[in-house]
Amino acid sequence: MAFPSWLLFSFVLPSFLQAQDQPAHRRFEYKYSFKGPHVTLPDGTVPFWDLYGDAIPGPDEVRLVPSLKHHKGSMWTQLNASFPHWEVDVSLNIVGRTREGADGLAIWYTREPGQTGTVYGSADQWDGVGVIFDTFDNDFKGNNPAILIIGNNGKLNYDYSHDGVSQALGSCVLNFRNTIRPFRAKISYFKRTLRVAVHTGRTPGDDTYELCAQVSNMVIPSTGYFGLSASTGFLADDHDVFSFMIYSLSRTWEESPSAQIPDAEKDKFLQEFEEFQKELEKNMRDFEKTHPKQGEDLFESDSQRELDMILAGQARVLEEISVLNKRLNMTLEEQIRQRDILSRSAANETTTVKKDHAHGVLETVMNGIPDLLAMTRDLKSDILKMAAKAKHPTSSSGKDSGSLSASNVSDFQQDFLKIKRNLQSLVKNSASTHKSPCPTDIVQSSCLSSGVFLTFLLLQTVCSMIYMLFSKTNSTTKKFY
Repeated sequence: MAFPSWLLFSFVLPSFLQAQDQPAHRRFEYKYSFKGPHVTLPDGTVPFWDLYGDAIPGPDEVRLVPSLKHHKGSMWTQLNASFPHWEVDVSLNIVGRTREGADGLAIWYTREPGQTGTVYGSADQWDGVGVIFDTFDNDFKGNNPAILIIGNNGKLNYDYSHDGVSQALGSCVLNFRNTIRPFRAKISYFKRTLRVAVHTGRTPGDDTYELCAQVSNMVIPSTGYFGLSASTGFLADDHDVFSFMIYSLSRTWEESPSAQIPDAEKDKFLQEFEEFQKELEKNMRDFEKTHPKQGEDLFESDSQRELDMILAGQARVLEEISVLNKRLNMTLEEQIRQRDILSRSAANETTTVKKDHAHGVLETVMNGIPDLLAMTRDLKSDILKMAAKAKHPTSSSGKDSGSLSASNVSDFQQDFLKIKRNLQSLVKNSASTHKSPCPTDIVQSSCLSSGVFLTFLLLQTVCSMIYMLFSKTNSTTKKFY
C-alpha cells in the first residue's frame, strides 16, 4: 500500500519548524552571572551585582532573605543586558521547618532595577516579566507551591490576595520546598517565546528538565536588568540561590551579541585606533631622526656577499680538518699505548715460562732425593760392616794376627771397591736425574745444582767416616803391638 506523501510532509514539517526555532549559538555572559563556590570577593561583595534589603552574600550562595518574619531582600545586575534573546539557569533552595512556607522568590527581567518593594521583595508596577515561585497559599485554594509567569507594562499592580493567578500568563503547580537537592529552573526567551522548565532535584541527572509553562508572542523590553528577590511574612523560610547563569542566544552568528558592537563602542575603538596610528607615525619619525639612512655604497654587493660565503665555507672546512687532525692524534696515541701494553705482557709471559722451568727442575730434584737417601743407607750399612771387621782383629789371638791381617786387608779392599762403585753409581744417577742447563734468569744467583751439592756432601761424609775409622784402627793396632 502506497504511503501518502502529504501525510509524511505533515509529520516532517513541525519538526523542521521546531528545529528552525532553536538557537544555534549560546554564549555565556559572565557579567550577569554568579556561581559558587567563591561567590563573593574578599570584601564581601558579589562581582557585577548590587544587593538590597536583607540579602546576605556568602562564599557558596546568596541568601536573599533568612528565616525571619517580615523580611525581604533582593539583588540586581549592575549592567544593562543588551542581548534580546537569553537563557537563565538558576539553582535555588527554599527550606523551612513548617508545613507551609512564606512568601516566595521571584526572578526578574525589567527595564529598570526594582531594588526592594512589596512584591516578593521587589518593587511593584515593573516593566518586564517576572517568574514567581510562590510558596504561600493566600487565596486558600490549595494551588501552592506554584510557579507563575507574570508580565507587566509598568502600570499594573500585583494581585497579592489571589496569588496573581488572574494576571499569570502561564503557571504550574509544583512542590519545590524542602527538596533533597537544590531545585533548578531554566528560563529562556527566544523569538518572543518564554519557556520555563524545571528540575525537581529528586534525581541526580542534570538534563532531566520538565516543561512547566510556555508563553508565545510575548513582548518584553529589548534591554533590561536581571534580578532576584524574596520575602517572608508570618511564616519564614530560608531562600538561598546557589548559582545564576545567563546565556545569550542567537540563531546565526550575525545575530549574536558578540558580532554586534554598539555605536558608542565603535566610535571609542575608532578613536583609540586613530590615536595609536598618530603615535606610531611620531615614533617612526623620531627613529628616522636618530638613525638616518645610510648610502647605498655602504651596503655589500653581490660579489662581496658571495666572497663572504666562500670564506665562511673555507673556515668551516678548516675547522673540520682541525677536528680530524685531533682525532688522528688521539688514535696514534692509543696505538702507542696498546703496543706498550702488548710488549709488557710478552715480557711477563717469558718470565713466567722461566719460572715454570725452574719450578719443574726443583720438583725433579725433590723426587730424586728418596733414591739418594736409599743409596746413602746402603753405603752406611757397608761402612758399618767394614768397621765391624776392623774391630774383629783386636779380639783375636796373637798367633793368628798375621793371617787375619792379610785376609782383613783383602776384605777391606773389596769393601772399599764396593763403596767406590756405590759412590760412582750415586754420582752418575744424581747427575743424570738432575742434569739441567744453567738458567739464564737474572733472579738465579748460582749455577750449582742440588744433585752436585748432595754428591759432594755425601763424599765428604764418607771420607770423614773412613778417616775416623782408619785413625781408630791404627790406634788400636799400635796399642796391640
